Amino acid sequence: MKKIVISVIATIVVLFFLAQTGLLAPFGIKQLSVFGRENKKSSDVDSSSEEYMDTANNLSYRFKAEGQYFSVYQNGGWKEQFMTGVNIGASEPSLFPGDLTISYDTYLRWFKYISEMNCNCIRIYTTMRPQFYLALNDFNKDAEKPIYLFQGVWVNEDDIERLSDVYAENEKILNDFKKDVLTTVDVIHGNAVIPESPGKASGTYRTDVSRWMAGWIVGIEWDPNLVINTDEQHPDMRDYDGNYLYTQSATPFEAFLCRVGDALIDHETEQYQFQVPLAFTNWITTDPLSHPNEPHFDEDKATVNTENIKFRNFDPGMFVSYHIYPYYPDSLNYQEDYLSNKNSEGKIDTYTAYLKDLKLVHTLPMLVAEFGIPTSRGMGHESVMGYNQGHVDENAQGAMLTGMIDSIYDTGYAGGLMFTWQDEWFKRTWNNVMFDIADRRPFWSNIQTTEQCFGILAFDPGEKYTVSYPDGDLSEWDNVEATVTTDQGDLYVRSDERYVYIMVKAKDYDFNNDTLYIPINTIPGQGNTEATDQKLTFDDGADFLIKLHGASDSHIYVDRYYDAFNYHFVESRILSDFPVLKNSGKKDSGSFDEMMMCYGYHLKVGGSGVEVPDKAYETGKLQYGNGNPDADDYASLTDFCYGNGGVELRIPWQLLNVMDPSSKQQMGDFQEEQVFTPQDFNAFDFGFGYAKDNDESLSISLSGSYSYDEWTIPTWHERLKPSYYELQKHLQTYRDNEKNNKKEVTR
Repeated sequence: MKKIVISVIATIVVLFFLAQTGLLAPFGIKQLSVFGRENKKSSDVDSSSEEYMDTANNLSYRFKAEGQYFSVYQNGGWKEQFMTGVNIGASEPSLFPGDLTISYDTYLRWFKYISEMNCNCIRIYTTMRPQFYLALNDFNKDAEKPIYLFQGVWVNEDDIERLSDVYAENEKILNDFKKDVLTTVDVIHGNAVIPESPGKASGTYRTDVSRWMAGWIVGIEWDPNLVINTDEQHPDMRDYDGNYLYTQSATPFEAFLCRVGDALIDHETEQYQFQVPLAFTNWITTDPLSHPNEPHFDEDKATVNTENIKFRNFDPGMFVSYHIYPYYPDSLNYQEDYLSNKNSEGKIDTYTAYLKDLKLVHTLPMLVAEFGIPTSRGMGHESVMGYNQGHVDENAQGAMLTGMIDSIYDTGYAGGLMFTWQDEWFKRTWNNVMFDIADRRPFWSNIQTTEQCFGILAFDPGEKYTVSYPDGDLSEWDNVEATVTTDQGDLYVRSDERYVYIMVKAKDYDFNNDTLYIPINTIPGQGNTEATDQKLTFDDGADFLIKLHGASDSHIYVDRYYDAFNYHFVESRILSDFPVLKNSGKKDSGSFDEMMMCYGYHLKVGGSGVEVPDKAYETGKLQYGNGNPDADDYASLTDFCYGNGGVELRIPWQLLNVMDPSSKQQMGDFQEEQVFTPQDFNAFDFGFGYAKDNDESLSISLSGSYSYDEWTIPTWHERLKPSYYELQKHLQTYRDNEKNNKKEVTR
């Protein structure tokens, strides 16, 4: 008998330890919580992390969403907080988001920056590696201003594209989503072991950060086709009655969300006796409103209304979470009642108009979980407010962000989270995605791509400094050998992960009146040997031509044969309002085109039927200014500057039709191949010359060759954009108001 007892005890001990490692999870045996929440060590509890104890139901929570706002439990009572924060991505340069290799020290540094910017929360989209949660907990334990967490749970977008139905293949999307939700709950409570899996976080999670949780934001921006197809295929799946969530007049897709949310609350309540406010990700495209003036049918054909998901036995409550940008969808530019809304300065304010409109259809507290402005050189969408998706200076970014967060506050929302904390080199944008190589994006910085530049924290090329700044200070060129030397002066070339830099020191050159030309030969077997309109001839084919004529009339042009915009958007008739250019398929035509960028097409305003002309702007127009971030007159969109007898300029790699500078891949002959394909290049040839008047003809030799070494790991350094300091000052107003229990914001 004694042996049997010993054997049973030994078996129990072994099973306990196997359960704690997570090895028995596939068999339904989960990790065990040794201590209840009431047995927390006193050293782990202070006024910034205490929890409200619901002794009647043996559970606790420290945030609740109630009325219009979130409240946090502090000093024995509930304190309302307007949530101001940032979304944090999962990547640095050279990394895709699934690589997840950001260090503990980096996170700790970022949390300090974010807290000092007067944000009180952050949001992440999916499970991060253990060092993220360890760094958050370590920072908050000693922080005067802790950072609360909104935790997201992602959905497999490949399955969405393939199945377009959350219940297809035996409810694969639903089941996988629920599994990830339960795992993430365990992660938050420091009670998970996740095996390695490509593109996902893994490791042993032993840091309990539940005390810092402000809310769950579950899901993604839902594809309207997924929503509609799910609803059409499963009309009988509208009702769900869970322990904590249930549906009321819901759609099958909303019932799907209800199932996932109920599983989350059930697991966290039963396993950890803890609850956290809950929301589901949504965006304008699937909001419950009707947008009669929306030009694109797909942007207003589906609805996801989480108000149809009700809750019980869940005192922390539900809230509503939306991604709301000022320039997308296009209805924000054309909806008539929004256009009539003016701000205190008498300017059109469609953003506030939409916020007010959306609030009318919701009863729960509302969080704008994403809003942002990118500081890219390129532009993807335009706003009637001037709050554009790109081509925005870093200084203007701060003013726009503070303006939007004031609108969010003034319209009675619970908070706003800026997108995003750090720039993301791996991102793509719809209007130039065809011009680069997908699996090489993280290795260089494409300043033409709007999605890469939403950050408040910039990742600039160079280990400590960028190799050159167009600022009139030529000292960084002192030890650089000239690429071209002529009787008119010298031309120098350098490059990094973002730009090709050029400096010209020309003799007897008058910057304001003379016209400086720089032809560049990038691809063999094509290019112009003359520029007819400019009265220039070259001794070799020039694929690009830079013209500098004072501060306001300077441009980079492209050989018509090598004009990627014309080939992709105009010749294909995507942009039917732009004329097809003559001799587009002719080599050495003598024609150089303005370099254009598309930011909208096929717009027919709903309701009125008004057709809006296709949209494109000259992205090859060069902007004069000071491009040094340390300068008082810093302008981030600067392309060139003149000073100390020299002209400095920087040209984005994409404006030279380079698809990946890290591996030296450029666009091939797309006129011949009828598709954009990369091909190797070794060096670019340069020349220069200047004319004293417009009638002067020049013959320029492309006599200088520039090459550089490929790289596998880019160099980069962090830099806080000017918007950081603007936000830091402005958000202090909200912190001061909280201390004084005020509800107004001093603008």
